[in-house]
Amino acid sequence: MHPISMADYDEKVEQLLPVYDDDDDDIGPINGINDFAKEFFIESKKLWYLAFPAIFTSFCQYGLITITQVFAGRLGTTQLATVAVQNSIISGFPYGIMFGLSSALETYCGQAYGANQFKMLGTYMQKSWVILYAMAITAVPLFIFATPVLKFLGQTPSISTEAGKLAIWMIPQQFAYASILPSSKFLQAQSKVAVIAVIAAVALCFHAFFSWFLVLNLGWGLVGAALVLDGSWWFIAIAQFLYIISGACGETWSGFSWKAFQNLWGFLKISVASAVMMSLEVWYVMALTLFAGYLDDAEISIDAFSICINILGWACMVAIGLNVASSVRVSNELGSGHPRKARLSVLVIGMSSLLIGLFFTLILIVTRKRYPAIFTNSSEVQQIVEELTPLLGISMVFTNVQYALSGVAIGAGWQTPVAYMSTVCYFIFGIPSGVLMAYKFKMGVQGIWYGMVIGLCLQTCLLLWMIWNTNWNKESYAAEERLGQWRCETHTEETS
Repeated sequence: MHPISMADYDEKVEQLLPVYDDDDDDIGPINGINDFAKEFFIESKKLWYLAFPAIFTSFCQYGLITITQVFAGRLGTTQLATVAVQNSIISGFPYGIMFGLSSALETYCGQAYGANQFKMLGTYMQKSWVILYAMAITAVPLFIFATPVLKFLGQTPSISTEAGKLAIWMIPQQFAYASILPSSKFLQAQSKVAVIAVIAAVALCFHAFFSWFLVLNLGWGLVGAALVLDGSWWFIAIAQFLYIISGACGETWSGFSWKAFQNLWGFLKISVASAVMMSLEVWYVMALTLFAGYLDDAEISIDAFSICINILGWACMVAIGLNVASSVRVSNELGSGHPRKARLSVLVIGMSSLLIGLFFTLILIVTRKRYPAIFTNSSEVQQIVEELTPLLGISMVFTNVQYALSGVAIGAGWQTPVAYMSTVCYFIFGIPSGVLMAYKFKMGVQGIWYGMVIGLCLQTCLLLWMIWNTNWNKESYAAEERLGQWRCETHTEETS
């Protein structure tokens, strides 16, 4: 068999386009602004039906980390810096990989669910569990030897020692992540986002109470904070698992199967491409936090930087919810053979994320003299955070749009090209620019943050260019071919 040429591929796709154009379930011809407004409103309802619970979930889960940081800040600047370094560097490195590995399920499960291949979802989730638990085991030495690792990376001895002690207590959290991430993607692909939100809300309430009780009331300090954080994540993991096996997911869960270990290498290759794409964003922040620790007055610099990152993360919880909604909508519609609906979803999600980013930036600018006091009692840290606020606002706009567009890329299965783009934007332009401005031009933390803005801006612009030039009919055909390949692999495994 001769390989198909690009010209033959394009011709084959064009022959299929009338099939998509005549599909009654796709969007009909749009004549005028009234038709467009009607379709825009319909798609907006579908997106926000998914996005609202996903946003709420993101706020609750991010709130677990934020509450821990708030209580750590009440213990002192060293404790706050310890939590920031441990969370962003030691825990952040393996989490970034696992988050990326699990994002392959958004393509696999989303497109399979759209094509009514329900039984494939449970198998894919179990494959992802196997891969992520193996990753969690591999990461254990990093936590055990966190102190020498941080010292090698140039962190101060006091922060490295305390972060190393804290890291030992945070090992169980990584295994909770390995369970939560695949099960969340599995449920999201079926639009079962409300149950995830309810579980996250209950976990947040327990986390807030027990953080106060153990950290401040009983005086257990950072050890108490770590125990509560571990327990909160494991509560989420167990609750989601019990919901899945309860029968509420219908045909998508039919029990454990040895198929999870079959063709694992093929699944791993796709997962690795997803991991590179998503991990680079987490590692980008991790690297910038690391360089902030090399500045003069390292504790103050890290505290200010971590507070701004925390605020940025809170604002981006909306974008993460939109990221989930866009990946589900795009993957479902491409799997169903509805390219125009997928394209309209992209337009709605892009406009929504831009407006939300601008709204949060306005709030930030108005409250710039007050919000730093929520996180720290140090006047020096508060002053630096206030000076960083304009850059933080710009970052909010770009990050919101970038996260939303990344959801489109995941839903369409573009992980590999986007991974290359992220590498160039973040590590060829972003980090070197930040380091140059921070150290060469003596701009300190502001210089590092300028580097972040440069990387985010480039990544957002390239994603916009990529989406603008996309032929969604071809993407729908590619999804059909991808599902056909998966079905063939599954059939081969069953008959072998």
